[in-house]
Amino acid sequence: MPRMLDVSEDVRAEIGDEEAERLLAGENAPGSYDCTSCRTPGDSEQERTSTVLFVGEETAVLAFAHASCIPSQVVQVAEEQLQGAVRSITGEEPVGGAAGQAVLGITSGLVLIEGDLHPALVVEPTVPIARPGSGGTSDEFLPLLIEQGFVPVTDMSLLPAVLPGWSVLLAMGQLHAVLQPGTGGSGSVSWWQAHQPLQVTEGWRAAANKSQRVLVFAVPVGVIGQQPREDLLRDALEKAAADGRLVAAAMPLAGT
Repeated sequence: MPRMLDVSEDVRAEIGDEEAERLLAGENAPGSYDCTSCRTPGDSEQERTSTVLFVGEETAVLAFAHASCIPSQVVQVAEEQLQGAVRSITGEEPVGGAAGQAVLGITSGLVLIEGDLHPALVVEPTVPIARPGSGGTSDEFLPLLIEQGFVPVTDMSLLPAVLPGWSVLLAMGQLHAVLQPGTGGSGSVSWWQAHQPLQVTEGWRAAANKSQRVLVFAVPVGVIGQQPREDLLRDALEKAAADGRLVAAAMPLAGT
């Protein structure tokens, strides 16, 4: 189905006419997405959607946004920042010139485990995640995370173990990034980074400051979606665990 996409001349010049026409025809564009500007859901079949191309020195990532938030455009970003975004898509170091269209959606909520409310983040990509070079035939998001130390969850009543070297960055009460160890002992790099800092509730922030750690859950695309209430989020997490489609790790809180 054709999408209600805006592809600016600048974006078209970067990706080429053939790729632009495939996007407009709906072949390579997602129906639903998380807006790269405001981070809320959008639907390119129902509302005007901007294509936004983030370009570094060697890498480009195509993202989507509500046309009411930002126009279709090319955004120049530091290669280091862009590679963090690509790592968040593939779970691996990017290959020069690789382009990805996945965005990791993140939902925050409080989860009751062992009698305490714990601050949690639920990570769900917008499209299946394939290994680089695999041809994209299967969703490898959870196996990639397990290789990085996340643990499969079968029982939501147990706290996941702390994942060494990872942390959740909170600043001025807003969520900025999930950090992972850099390669070769180079410090921390962004695994996921907010284009705009995400607001969290006072309750979430208070629980995070109390425990000094955040539970990070991850599921494949389409497993949980946007849940309007925390009880529904918990139900969806329990179902994902029962289906063997949930991994998790606890991470120290960085910032306040």
